[in-house]
Amino acid sequence: MSIRTLAYGALALAAALFGTTFVLVKGALDAIPPLSFVGWRFLIAAAVLLAIARPRSLSTWVDGSIAGGVLFVGFATQTIGLEQTSASNSGLITGLYVVFTPLLASVFARRSPAATAVIGGAISVAGLMLLTIGDGLTLSAGDAWTLACAGAFAMHIVILASMAPRHRVLGFTAVQLAVTAALALGASALTEQAGFPDPSVWIALAVTAIAVTCGAFAAQVWAQTVIGPSRTAIVLALEPVFAVATAALVLGERLDARAAMGAVLILAGIYVVLVFAPPEDIDLRTAEALSEAH
Repeated sequence: MSIRTLAYGALALAAALFGTTFVLVKGALDAIPPLSFVGWRFLIAAAVLLAIARPRSLSTWVDGSIAGGVLFVGFATQTIGLEQTSASNSGLITGLYVVFTPLLASVFARRSPAATAVIGGAISVAGLMLLTIGDGLTLSAGDAWTLACAGAFAMHIVILASMAPRHRVLGFTAVQLAVTAALALGASALTEQAGFPDPSVWIALAVTAIAVTCGAFAAQVWAQTVIGPSRTAIVLALEPVFAVATAALVLGERLDARAAMGAVLILAGIYVVLVFAPPEDIDLRTAEALSEAH
């Protein structure tokens, strides 16, 4: 088996792990508030990476704190939204960060977005409307929170595109996770009545923190060095597919005909953006391959 085949296999496994977290987290939220879950998840993951990386550079802590603050917003809104929407919707809407990223980057760069980004965005927005907007033309609170998550994840990737090249990957990531944990636990202490996690959520915390946040992230970073950031981003875009499949198998969630068409359009828009990305977006693909945003 070639090393490239191993890289693709590792990425497919990472995408599957990222996709299954939506079901795991949704189940755990019956026993733990959302911000508390985010805090404990990232506290465990940060402890693992800090023990390995031990970042000491002041600039790593400063940049990591900025990126970690945005990452916190993404995971906080995603988890709050997941409490109020289906795991399928959460996975699909979260995946829109891929579409939002080049559009947001073009705003900061003060240039017109690439045609592929506009076309992919239009296709995905049409899919989003079919997936989420009911007869009353309203977006549910859970879907709205998750849409905010996709925007925050896109912002996180734009930030990483400029910051990440200046730092060692593991140390920079460890700081982001630590900041996310601190902000989430602080927000939980102020807004939620949550103590030490109930034993019923320990498995979900362990899997999401160690297998997903640490393990799957390590796989995606390694695979990027073998097959490059663009192919890495394309394989990782399978995450919403795994989310929908896992939600159907485990939770019995089903998409009706309109929602299924919306899901297809969202995935089509994502792949238009990824497969036909112009050369100037290569830094964004690299940042996506180094991001914990999933």
